Amino acid sequence: MTRYIFITGGVVSSLGKGLASAALGALLQARGFTVRLRKLDPYLNVDPGTMSPFEHGEVFVTDDGAETDLDLGHYERFTGVSARATDSVSSGRIYSNVLEKERRGDYLGKTIQVIPHVTNEIKDFIATGDGEVDFMLCEIGGTVGDIEGLPFFEAIRQFGQERPRGNCIFMHLTLLPWIAAAGELKTKPTQHSVKELRAIGIAPDILVCRAENPIPQKEREKLALFCNVRPEAVIAALDLDTIYDAPLAYHREGLDQAVLDAFQISPAPRPNLTRWEDVHDRIVNAEGDVRIAIVGKYTQLGDAYKSIAEALTHAGMANRVRVRAEWIDAEIFEASDPAPHLEGFHAILVPGGFGERGTEGKIRAAEFARTRQIPYFGICLGMQMAVVEAARNLAGLADAGSEEFDREGRSLTPVVYHLKEWVQGNHTVARSKNDDKGGTMRLGSYSAHLREGSRVAGIYGSTVIEERHRHRYEVDMRFRTALEEKGLIFSGMSPDGKLPEIVEVADHPWYIGVQFHPELKSKPFAPHPLFADFVRAARDVSRLV
Repeated sequence: MTRYIFITGGVVSSLGKGLASAALGALLQARGFTVRLRKLDPYLNVDPGTMSPFEHGEVFVTDDGAETDLDLGHYERFTGVSARATDSVSSGRIYSNVLEKERRGDYLGKTIQVIPHVTNEIKDFIATGDGEVDFMLCEIGGTVGDIEGLPFFEAIRQFGQERPRGNCIFMHLTLLPWIAAAGELKTKPTQHSVKELRAIGIAPDILVCRAENPIPQKEREKLALFCNVRPEAVIAALDLDTIYDAPLAYHREGLDQAVLDAFQISPAPRPNLTRWEDVHDRIVNAEGDVRIAIVGKYTQLGDAYKSIAEALTHAGMANRVRVRAEWIDAEIFEASDPAPHLEGFHAILVPGGFGERGTEGKIRAAEFARTRQIPYFGICLGMQMAVVEAARNLAGLADAGSEEFDREGRSLTPVVYHLKEWVQGNHTVARSKNDDKGGTMRLGSYSAHLREGSRVAGIYGSTVIEERHRHRYEVDMRFRTALEEKGLIFSGMSPDGKLPEIVEVADHPWYIGVQFHPELKSKPFAPHPLFADFVRAARDVSRLV
């Protein structure tokens, strides 16, 4: 029978519940257990797909096409377990499901209420796949006391009561602030947070306390006494140099042992932490530095490109170099020479995005990389802008652009168009510009066939790949011949040959654009081959400088 671990947060948000959940999942795997991680978000959006990256950070996409919270990226990177649509749910989705059932008459005329109908829907979601793994870790978004989160807290309280005794435990993540004037850590915020949690009917079994300084034994004992947990279940979560030290740090603090003790699993299997010791060694003992410019449009918020930043870190590990990624707002050089901003970098990466803002800057970045023979990696919109740049400056289409930006009747030649249909599995999906925005893109994992002898086929070591997509615009195949005659090769295509997946410049040290999002599949112990080879190319440039 699957055991359940519910992870809640208190005091303030952004303490790292997702990272703590992912690290705990990795530690349980290191002891030989199977795990799956889930995220329950209280916001009323059906999913984060229509949220601005400034509002919510990046949208993580699963193989089966779900747009989810970025914490699912942490889960995958730390455990290697591919997330599914059934691993992420929001209040919006829960209420939508309940209302759809009410409209169908599934409730047989009953009055629909938060308890039991909404809480039952949440419990049904939690129990999906029960019995598939040894441990199911469920993270509740937000903090205890948030009005939006109350149905979720009530649901996990009920779930814990309805399961056999000892089948569920609760882990609460809080903050121990350091008051510099007093020169001490303060436990009162954590006490109040636990008090509020207990008022809901949930008694935490484990406390994970974020702190800037080590927690003295006296404070641990105080927390244990006032929060009614065992002293050994008070776990310090100190600031780390890299998030990939989290499994080792939590193991030293005894988090995985505290969890097994709470479930009364004895004797506990010994952990094998070789994987994480190797990751630590590759980060600490890097043998050089590479500077990579990321030219994007959401650069004010690091979480907007979280998976790209982590994929570059993984690629650095693979090459035993430190990747110094510097974020540059594409708007800075939309109307000026990009050279002062991009000179000195060993490679340039242009990530995805939506809307016209910053696109001319991305086009200039692609041109700078192509003409200066600097490694270039274009992802999604970054690939499309590379194609637009080539169409303008190589194929002679001075007015080349994207249909996405032609909203005011300007005279553009759209070499990138709104994707109207594509093959998904055994059927064709059709879309129009007037469709709802949420969940209507080409989402999830799709196959691509690579040209024999191409650079990408050599990097992958295969001519058939599977990658995750999230886009509603596509490069127009009508311009393929003109572009290939000028050296921009369409080296990856959809299986039916209708949709371009990868372009590359043959006579360039490293110039590749991909329509998909390879960063979503990269892991510290399994770097994505495209990112690993991109950083290798940047390393080679750095050694020539």
